[in-house]
Amino acid sequence: MPGVYRGPEVIRIDTDAEGIVVERPNRFLCIVNITKPQIQEAEMVHVHDPGRLKDILYPGKRVLLRKAKGGKRKTGWDLIAGNVRGEWVLVNSAWHRSISEWIVRSGIVPFFNGVDAILPEQKYGGSRLDFLLIENEGRIWVEVKGCTFARNGIALFPDAPTIRGRRHLEELIKVRDEGHKAALMVLIFRQDAEQFAADSEMDPGFAKTFEKAVDAGVKVFPLQFSFKDNTIFFCSLLPVFQKE
Repeated sequence: MPGVYRGPEVIRIDTDAEGIVVERPNRFLCIVNITKPQIQEAEMVHVHDPGRLKDILYPGKRVLLRKAKGGKRKTGWDLIAGNVRGEWVLVNSAWHRSISEWIVRSGIVPFFNGVDAILPEQKYGGSRLDFLLIENEGRIWVEVKGCTFARNGIALFPDAPTIRGRRHLEELIKVRDEGHKAALMVLIFRQDAEQFAADSEMDPGFAKTFEKAVDAGVKVFPLQFSFKDNTIFFCSLLPVFQKE
């Protein structure tokens, strides 16, 4: 049930600092005043999430940061999580692959039981889908989306219009048309959600294609996680919202 932290431990994500958002000049950059472990003002922080994150990254919001490693970078920090109503919300999509692979291997979702091989970033049609899973009875094509927005108890995706996301759903429909299995894995990082839905207000085209994908037999797995003590925990498999 929402709000329960101590489900199975998925992965650990160490953080190095806590701070307060000053501004977000663009979708890939935040300016943060670090408050812990020592005060550092106006630090440039990389945002590894394509969403708008409007209820997470605005001036005054608390965030968790990780020191950047290696390479020639303009930013010295990576944004890991933002705080919403006292709960930490993972807002770094670099960890989605590790979380998704854990789901496949853990047995949490019986649909993935019996998978012999996990092949990431495989080309299908005009897109690259996140995973091709090999099993005895054939193949399962999987696309993964991260969800960081919720309203009135419903986790909503996307939080910004996404032509790319719609194209991925169209590819999954083609997978089903060709007789293979297909799945959409939605990683939900909000504790205030009890259901999941495609956000028809934000992106009507995505929502319409989502309905077509479900009708075509694409399996949808909205999986809820929490982030506590630098650890991602699995909470529950949420239902897909059904209109009355």
